[in-house]
Amino acid sequence: MSLDYQKTPAPPFGHPMLEYFPFDKEVKIMNHGSYGSLPVPVLEKCTALAAQAEANPDMWNRVTYLPLLTRVRERVAALLGAQTDECVMVANASAGVSTVLRNIEWAKGDVIVTFRSTYGAVERAVQYICDSPPHPTVTVVPLVFPTTPEAVVAQFRAHLKAIPRVPGQTVLAIIDALVSLPGVLLPWEEMVKVCKEEGVLSLVDGAHAIGQVVGIDLSKIEPDFFISNCHKWLYAKRGCAVLYVPLRNQHLVKSSFPTSHAYISPANRTTPNFVEQFDWTATIDLVPFVSVGPALDFRQWLGGEAKINEYCHQLVMDGAARVAEILGTSVLDPTGDMTGNMVTPPMPGYDFAHKHSGADQTPFSQANVKIPLPDDLDAKATMDKMREKTLVQRKIYVPSFFLPETGWWIRVCAQVWNEMSDFELLGRVLLEVCSETEREIKAA
Repeated sequence: MSLDYQKTPAPPFGHPMLEYFPFDKEVKIMNHGSYGSLPVPVLEKCTALAAQAEANPDMWNRVTYLPLLTRVRERVAALLGAQTDECVMVANASAGVSTVLRNIEWAKGDVIVTFRSTYGAVERAVQYICDSPPHPTVTVVPLVFPTTPEAVVAQFRAHLKAIPRVPGQTVLAIIDALVSLPGVLLPWEEMVKVCKEEGVLSLVDGAHAIGQVVGIDLSKIEPDFFISNCHKWLYAKRGCAVLYVPLRNQHLVKSSFPTSHAYISPANRTTPNFVEQFDWTATIDLVPFVSVGPALDFRQWLGGEAKINEYCHQLVMDGAARVAEILGTSVLDPTGDMTGNMVTPPMPGYDFAHKHSGADQTPFSQANVKIPLPDDLDAKATMDKMREKTLVQRKIYVPSFFLPETGWWIRVCAQVWNEMSDFELLGRVLLEVCSETEREIKAA
C-alpha cells in the first residue's frame, strides 16, 4: 500500500476497511481493546522511520527524533485539551501510573484509594508501594456491576469521606476512566470533582480513553494526573502512551522512570525540566512514540474522531444486543448508562436519539454480554478452555471473565472494520464453545 493513500477517499466502514489493516484473513478481530491495531499505512510509515533510524543512528537519535516527538506532544495535547508541555510520552499506561506512584513522597498514614475493578497491574503497583517503607495503606472501593453513574459517584464520595484524615496527609485516588473488565465507562470527570472537594489527589487511569472518548478537556476537568495508551484506540504502534501532568503538579514528578540523563536534583533546579527528562529515558525504540503522528493522519483521513466513534459505538451496542439474543442472555448495560459518560459534553455530529443512548452520553466502543455458563465452574480452567476454543481453534476471540455477583461475561469491541455479521458469527461460536466448555470441565 502506498504511503500516499490519502490521495484517494477512505472506503466505507465495515469489511471494506480490512484492506487497510494487516490482519490474518482467517481471523476475526473482536478484541481491539486489549492491544490495539496498527493500520497498514501507519505500519508502513513505522517501517520507514525504523529504516531511517538504522541508516544513521546518530542522526536519528541526536537530531531527527526530538522535533518529531515535540510535534506528537503538540497534537496529543490538542486532542486532550492540555498544554503541550503538560504531556509527555511513555511506554504504556502501567509505566505512567508507576511513574506517578514512585515520585510521590509517601509518609506513614498516607492512603491510596483503588477500586475492586482497578486494572491488575495497577493494583499490584499500588501494593508494591504499600509494601515499601514508609508503608502507605490502600483502601478499596467495592464497586459492583451493574450499577449507575450516580451510584458510582455516591459510593466513591462516601468512601472518601470515611477515610480518617490528619493534617499533612496525602490521599491519592486512582480512578479508571474506562474499566478494563467489565468494559464500562465510569463518570470519571465527576469523580475528579469529588476528589477536589475532599482534598484528594486524582490519578486517572485512562488506558482506553484517547481515541475512544471524544471531547476530553483536561484543562477544564483538572485531574492531578492522567495517563492514556495511544496504541489501543488511537492506532499508534505498541507501546506508546501519553502522561499528562499539569504545570501545577510537575514539581511532584521529580524524575522520569527510569531516571533520565536530564535529571537535576530539585534543590539545584533553576528552571523546570519535566519535559526534558521524558524526551530521553534511555536507549529504546523511539518509533512507537512518533507513530502517533501517522496514526492521527490516518484517523483524519477516515473522517475524524466523531465519525469513527459514532460508527463503533452504534455497532457495538447493536452487536452486543445481537450476541445476547443468540445466546439467550443479556448485556450488562442495556440502557447505555455505563456505555457513556454522563458528564462529558455530547460529541459533535452524533445522534444521541439513538435507541441505545441517553441524551447526554458520550459514545464508547466496548460492551459486555452475559454468556451461558454456570457459576460453579473453576474460573481459571474455564477461561483457559474458552481461550483455546475461540482464539486457537476458531480464530475469533473475546476475553471472558467472572463477576461473583452476576456470573460469566465476555467483553466485545467494535472497530471500523467490523460489521454486524461479525457479531452474529461471534454469538454462534460462543453458543458452541460455552456448551463444550461446560461439558468438558464437568466431565474432568
